[in-house]
Amino acid sequence: MAYIRESTIEKHLVAEVKKAGGIAYKFVSPGRRAVPDRLVLLPGGRAVFVECKPPGEKPRPEQLREHERLRALGFTVAVLDSKNIEGICRAYTFTDNHVG
Repeated sequence: MAYIRESTIEKHLVAEVKKAGGIAYKFVSPGRRAVPDRLVLLPGGRAVFVECKPPGEKPRPEQLREHERLRALGFTVAVLDSKNIEGICRAYTFTDNHVG
């Protein structure tokens, strides 16, 4: 399997979200490390935080802690890599499926 860069996965996510009628903002929080890469806003008022990773790479412990903080507030957080890029885009496309 060819190596896929994180930026390639992120660009694909942005394109799929746009096709679904949503927006995938690059998410940065000055003074707060380890926040997810993208804040995805979807039709119907849905918000999903997405962490993009290259294949086989897992979130760092501090990223996992941040994901749990966001989930505790009721948000959906997804980790996206090449293994699930199509499935996750389809799920968040946000029909009636929920990935969590």
